[in-house]
Amino acid sequence: MNLSLLSEELVEYCFENVSNSCVKVNRSLALKIVMYFLLVFTVVLTVFGNLFVMILISHFKQLHSPNNVLVLSLANADFLVGLLVLPFCIIRSVETCWYWGSFLCRLHTCMDLLLCTVSIYHLCFIAIDRYYAICKPLHYTRKINYEVISLFIFLAWMIPGVCSFGIIYSKSNEQGLEDVLAILTCEGGCLLLYNKLCALLGLLIFIAPCVVMIGIYTKIFCVAKRQAKIANNRERKILSDEDNKKRVTQKREQKAAKTLGIIMGIFLLCWLPFFIDIAIDVYVDFSTPMAISEALTWLGYVNSAFNPLIYALFYPWFRKALKMIVTGRIFSSGSSDIQLYTQ
Repeated sequence: MNLSLLSEELVEYCFENVSNSCVKVNRSLALKIVMYFLLVFTVVLTVFGNLFVMILISHFKQLHSPNNVLVLSLANADFLVGLLVLPFCIIRSVETCWYWGSFLCRLHTCMDLLLCTVSIYHLCFIAIDRYYAICKPLHYTRKINYEVISLFIFLAWMIPGVCSFGIIYSKSNEQGLEDVLAILTCEGGCLLLYNKLCALLGLLIFIAPCVVMIGIYTKIFCVAKRQAKIANNRERKILSDEDNKKRVTQKREQKAAKTLGIIMGIFLLCWLPFFIDIAIDVYVDFSTPMAISEALTWLGYVNSAFNPLIYALFYPWFRKALKMIVTGRIFSSGSSDIQLYTQ
């Protein structure tokens, strides 16, 4: 009798005075501090890293190009993930409760799904841009201009927007799961479940652009390898200034394609386990442990912090521009005209 009362006292609820409150997961204070530190660090890195990318592309005139407009839009999506989505996720992950009601739960879920899906479509369109820059350089300026890039950006935001808001607010993802939701739903929870159709559709929405990107980058790297071989054969020849310029431009485009290929690879490593888990979970009666689901979700979120780190690692001009921002030299007269790399 006493043991029963004691165990009841040890149970913590999200809302103590609500009869249908969710039960909190008991975690030690030390574990909570470690989790808060790591997750807050991830958010700070995501927000400020992508903010720096947005500032330097907007500020430096040399970076004003159709391709970089796409990169700017991608950074904006990752910035909004860190600013609007992750702060709520931190508290939900550490405290295992949702304190902001059903309206914000549904809105937050839509924003989460939208912003994370936007990234994959941006990367797909960036791959198309790199394909023309490397494989069809003579047609690049005619095929890829600001009007085309604007269309890419519109589609990269519209398609995920229609899918995420349409699925969540129509509750089509919950059809056939009414009994499961009745059992699992409680006050202090923010539950997102997918039925079999929506789980497979979500995986398809993720996989389809990934397949396109893999095909495009395979073609790009084959062409880049062939171009490098031709360039090596010409090394002993005396080249004109114009030929040297073309070689410098070609190498820069190839490096950009390689860097963006790495970004795509990291994106796949971060998000593919999450989408596979969603597709499998619906067939195993949603039995995936909460800790694993949370870990896979945060693995996906961490991707939004990776892109600025990759730019800093591979681009000397990015480090130069970042140093100017940190030291305040960006506010000096004429700083926007500074050449960050050789033309």
